[in-house]
Amino acid sequence: MNEPAAQPAAPYGDFQLEIYLAGLGGTVPTLPVSFAELESRAAQALPPSVLSYVAGGAGDEHTQRANVAAFRQWGLMPRMLVGASRRDLSVDLFGLRLPSPVFLAPIGVIGLCAQDGHGDLATAEAAARMRVPMVASTLSADPMEEVAPRLGETPGFFQLYTPTDRELAESLVHRAERAGFTAIVVTLDTWITGWRPRDLATSNFPQLRGMCLANYTSDPVFRSRLAQTPEENPMAAVAHWAGVFGNPLTWDDLPWLRSLTRLPLILKGICHPDDARRAIAAGADAVYVSNHGGRQANGGLPALDCLPGVVEAAAGRPVLFDSGVRSGADIIKALALGATAVGIGRPYAYGLALGGARGIEHVLRTLLAEADLIMAVDGYPALADLTKDALRRVTAV
Repeated sequence: MNEPAAQPAAPYGDFQLEIYLAGLGGTVPTLPVSFAELESRAAQALPPSVLSYVAGGAGDEHTQRANVAAFRQWGLMPRMLVGASRRDLSVDLFGLRLPSPVFLAPIGVIGLCAQDGHGDLATAEAAARMRVPMVASTLSADPMEEVAPRLGETPGFFQLYTPTDRELAESLVHRAERAGFTAIVVTLDTWITGWRPRDLATSNFPQLRGMCLANYTSDPVFRSRLAQTPEENPMAAVAHWAGVFGNPLTWDDLPWLRSLTRLPLILKGICHPDDARRAIAAGADAVYVSNHGGRQANGGLPALDCLPGVVEAAAGRPVLFDSGVRSGADIIKALALGATAVGIGRPYAYGLALGGARGIEHVLRTLLAEADLIMAVDGYPALADLTKDALRRVTAV
């Protein structure tokens, strides 16, 4: 039975007081409170093949590192005598009032990051407890109909890798609607897999081994395309999946995608302002700035550098963001640069590896506590106060 969604402590910064008070009784945190330690300990906990897939990036991983480094180029200007004893981190997104501006970004092997192999379910449970939206990947270890109920009243978005089989794409979207997901996120930059040396060195691609394909093997359209059921001939199912996975979408496909659902349609991977304007003109309800955490194309711009231009082009429409977020300070900077909501990726995968759903919850609490405390110390009582004018370029890094 899924636990009811708990109201996260408000203000989020009180989490540090919990830790200090527990320390008076000799109790110290069992899970890391910094990303560096989180990453280091997760590297010991995850199987090498899963670690390479989650931690690795494209090429020599320069873009992945640049995503992280880009945040260091910005600093928040402190404002005093503001009296920010109370902070409001809530945000409106698609008519929903959410207690914080963060969400759990889609990770295609999150199921494998859990010790029991059901990381999608654990992620949904953590999302429910923290009231943080989850973007559930098409590449899931458990079918979406089992993931969605674990979210309780917390909204979940379904991330679509659009297959070349249009009937299959329609089936996946309609299943997501029936399951209770409240938005569709179409990933645009992964119709083909980028050059990933860590995975290539071990000849490891989890989906080609039949992993995280539950949304396909449970789909009636997908199953109808097979001569034998996935249970009878799993490798034939994998081969068919490989043949239909990658769809190099064009602008001509957007009217069809828009016609599939009345749910909010979010296009993920938008980095150029012209693409943002065209996406919204074509019916997208929001755009999502991301370079897939540096996993798809090396040598590109940090996603954060693309964010302000896309925000301006979006002209008031929601702009989601991920790539390189490692701390509460990163969340604050992305919000100040115009993001409506900020996606957490690798940090929560590592929390899951170390502590299951509670590990994800711990990671979210640490990130939100730091963000909340920065707003308190630097004098920004509400997200509306975090604008680009609050930031300055850092001259020494």
